[in-house]
Amino acid sequence: MGAWETYRLRLERKRRLWRAFRRRRELTSVSNRSKKIQSSDILLFSTQRNERIRLPYFLRYYRDLGVNHFLFVDNGSDDGSREYLAEQKDCSVWTTVASYRRSRFGVDWLNWLQMRYGHGHWTLVVDPDEFFVYPFCDTRPLSALTDWLDTMSIRSFPAMLLDMYPKGPLDAQPYREGQNPMEIACWFDSGNYMISHNPTYGNLWIQGGPRARTMFAGDALHAPTLNKIPLVKWHRSYCYVSSTHMLLPRGLNQTYDEWGGEKASGCLLHAKFLSTLPAKVEEELVRGEHYAGSREYRAYADGLNDSPDLWCKWSEKYINWRQLEILGLMSKGNWA
Repeated sequence: MGAWETYRLRLERKRRLWRAFRRRRELTSVSNRSKKIQSSDILLFSTQRNERIRLPYFLRYYRDLGVNHFLFVDNGSDDGSREYLAEQKDCSVWTTVASYRRSRFGVDWLNWLQMRYGHGHWTLVVDPDEFFVYPFCDTRPLSALTDWLDTMSIRSFPAMLLDMYPKGPLDAQPYREGQNPMEIACWFDSGNYMISHNPTYGNLWIQGGPRARTMFAGDALHAPTLNKIPLVKWHRSYCYVSSTHMLLPRGLNQTYDEWGGEKASGCLLHAKFLSTLPAKVEEELVRGEHYAGSREYRAYADGLNDSPDLWCKWSEKYINWRQLEILGLMSKGNWA
């Protein structure tokens, strides 16, 4: 990369940090327990709206992994989720009714909170329907992974978004509060993924899976992006550029080996396709706050009209992280 491009990206990073600093005024504290955060704590940051039914299992899952403190931005919920989170002793909550779209889909808000509270911590940024799995997650806590990353001087850890879905129509098995969503959405696509290199930011660009082969079958290049870098040893000078798909400085995106080896990586089990999805789609189409005029949600609405079954004869039933490693969807690298 030339000197001019390096300089341009540095200016872009400063501009995005300034945006985040300005957007802090849109956030109102509901319950700020950040004084409880210890220097070695692993922090989770998330933006949510009307996810009350998902939150009990989401919190339990990440507490069991070893997350010490949760920092949420609530974007105008009216289902009791803000109040529920405010009652949790390991959660700090901010609320806003400002535009999700104008905050770059929540990125500005979380960049500010990470700048303010995440400096020096390992931070995990996920949505309430995303569940992080990594090598040995069934026997080793998240702190074991971050300790190893610190030892190896690795600052960021990637995870491919893996769409999970049930066999049969989405409404065939109603999701109940507190339930592990993978009890219902336990299938995934083991192949059908396209990978390219983003020359500007240096990250990989991954598309495919069930949404690409069904809802975006005629326009696969506009299918949702699956590459993410959710786990980062945060510094106040860092920022996410687009969701958790890529960061600045650019070096944080180079989480893969260009010389034929394999670097450690994980997956985010994406439990969007549950019985709760139709109501969510209807709400978000009315709000119109998502990317590209809510193109993704329009595709969901069109697909849901036919009561789709995302399952196909090539679908794989989820077992554990070792299965994902065998299929080449994640890697333990040289972490043994």
